[in-house]
Amino acid sequence: MALSALNGLQILDLTRLLPGPFCTLLLADLGADVIKVEEPTLGDPARQSRPRQGDTGSLFLLVNRNKRSLTLDLKTAEGRELLLQLVEGADVLVESFRPGVMDRLGLGYADVLAQRNPRLIYATLSGFGQSGPYRDRPGHDLNYLALAGVLGYNVDRQAQPVPVPVAVQVADLGGGTLGAVAILAAVLAREHTGRGQAVDVSLFGAAIAWLPTLVAGLFSQGQAAAPGQPPLAGGLPQYDIYTTADRRHVTLGALEPKFLLNFLERVGRPELASLAAGDRAQRQQLHTELTAIFASRTRDAWTAYLADVDTCFAPVNTLEETQRDPQVEALGLFTSVEHPRLGQLPQISPPFTFGATPTSARRPPPDLGEHTAEILGELGLSPAAIRSLAERKIVSLCESS
Repeated sequence: MALSALNGLQILDLTRLLPGPFCTLLLADLGADVIKVEEPTLGDPARQSRPRQGDTGSLFLLVNRNKRSLTLDLKTAEGRELLLQLVEGADVLVESFRPGVMDRLGLGYADVLAQRNPRLIYATLSGFGQSGPYRDRPGHDLNYLALAGVLGYNVDRQAQPVPVPVAVQVADLGGGTLGAVAILAAVLAREHTGRGQAVDVSLFGAAIAWLPTLVAGLFSQGQAAAPGQPPLAGGLPQYDIYTTADRRHVTLGALEPKFLLNFLERVGRPELASLAAGDRAQRQQLHTELTAIFASRTRDAWTAYLADVDTCFAPVNTLEETQRDPQVEALGLFTSVEHPRLGQLPQISPPFTFGATPTSARRPPPDLGEHTAEILGELGLSPAAIRSLAERKIVSLCESS
């Protein structure tokens, strides 16, 4: 069997909920040995979140495959010492506590962790980063997107704010992704320097990093486009969402003139192409015309009618339709992994494909403490010593371990 890209890389994962676990999921899918360190009683709060599959939160099951679960009470001296023993052999430690928590636990990077292992890469994923006036603020994805200026562009046709959150967690998942990139860059840098380093990724910073198309006008003209007017956020009629005859929706993304003309020729209205390059009034006229055109057929009729046209068109799918989409099936974008209690557990596939170092869903998301005995055994602890730790509630064991 071919080796995976990150085979041999060991990561201690102290994160929970979504951003951190998504970050380490990417690394685990790439072959890293991710040890998920959880507190012994309840573990990652995502385990109790709803909706659930069996007695476990579905979100937890989606972002924690390919990991091993170790429980440690880091508020005890013995729990901290066991973590430090793991640090000695680890490549990366990732945590998502609020700034200062690790220092208060006696596990600060510069004074403690780096002393035990100078090659350790210490990655923090936090809401607002490790410095600045918002450093100690709590927050969630919605707050980061609001402060980043993203939510202000979530408007209706009249440019009025739409009081609903964005459907996916942009800052959380973007921060997790950038965290994985930063960790891999630090691993590569260590090959040159021989030493680890601290890596700080903020979820707020990730939201800012995703602003290029919105902030372009501000940087080039000194003033940002008003809500509803950015080219890719309501300002171009050839890049928009339209309602069909059955009250469903389709998307036209014909930014390039050739793709717009191909579409307009199919619907018998090539003369409308010149409006796309006109002033705001002409663009509004084009939008009005396209609204009427798309309202003349059902969503599925449009999908069939444009199937052989070289243009940028797609129906707005439900998640059920996405799961059945032929391109999704062709690329294998959904998969499953065998779970001892839940059977074949549906999963989103790793988002990358390698020719020589394949990714895979190798193991199911772990039960709380499922690998505690296994991992502590790798440190050289005897079964009797592990049982003693469990009796004193410094660790917890589960039946499957």
